[in-house]
Parts: sequence; structure tokens; C-alpha cells
Amino acid sequence: MIILLKNMKKVEGKRIVIINQQYLHNQNETLILIRIIAHQKIVRCFVLYFNQRYMKSIIRTSAAPAPIGPYSQAVKAGNLLFVSGQIPLDPSTGELVNSDIKAEAKRVMMNIAAILKEAGMDFNSVVKSSIFLKDMNDFSSVNEVYGEYFNENPPARETVQVSRLPKDVNVEISVIAAG
Repeated sequence: MIILLKNMKKVEGKRIVIINQQYLHNQNETLILIRIIAHQKIVRCFVLYFNQRYMKSIIRTSAAPAPIGPYSQAVKAGNLLFVSGQIPLDPSTGELVNSDIKAEAKRVMMNIAAILKEAGMDFNSVVKSSIFLKDMNDFSSVNEVYGEYFNENPPARETVQVSRLPKDVNVEISVIAAG
């Protein structure tokens, strides 16, 4: 854990002095030179460096389903957003949308849209997506719905068939966005 200290603070009987704090690259990066002084002698001297662009923050929204396990809806690290796999759960009811594969795919994309919006992004920010299908015969139907959200410059993507998905749904999609 990095703790930013003010000049001349006492910690465990030692005096910590910040000699220099320098911001680099639009204040995203910080260098701090610290001397730890005990009994008028320098006992330790080191430099702390941290980059705020790579600090992790959790994205949560009630407009998308709450996680059904120990994970976050999305994690933002620097300018990248990693959206966890979304399944066709309706966030307002908690019920699965499973009338047909197109309805499932639409609900998944709506959930992703809500998370992207919460992070201040949209589908134009998506650089990579992963589609997991229970049955590859559903590929064209899911692809049709998916294509409605990526009109121009679609992201890189893979689509794979898997033997089983959470809650036995037919489709799950995760994305990575940059912005």
C-alpha cells in the first residue's frame, strides 16, 4: 500500500521526510524520494513510483445484473475497461431472458451497454469481445444482434462453443474497452 505522507511526519518513532515529489506525464505518474531519519541519521532512503493510469477501480451499476459470484461487473485499469461475461439476466427482475436466442443476445448487449455507460464509454470504445455459445448453430442469430451494436469499425472478436454456461444460458459475452 502506498501512503502519501506530508513533510516531517513521525511514523513508529522515526521521522519521514519527503525530499522531492515530482509529477510526470500530465500528473498520471508520481516519483517521491523518501528519507527515513532516526536519531539524526538516515536509516533508509528510497523512491516510490506509482502510475495512476494503472490503478484499478471497480465499475458497478444497478442497470446491469449484479455478479452471481466473487467477481466485478467491470474493472477499469488505466484507460482499459474489462467487462465480465454478461449473461441474459434482466437486472430489474433478476430473471433470465430465454424466450429465444436473439432475445438472449439483445439482453446481454443491453447489460454490456449499461456497464460501458457507467464507465463513461460506449460500444465505439470496445476493442475486443469474446462470445461464448452453448450451440454454434446459434452463431448467425447472435451475430445479427451483435452487429446492431457495432455498425462501423467493429472490435476484434472470437466466438467459441462451450459445453455449459452459468445458469445454463445459451450465450455469454465479455468485452474489453479503451477510452
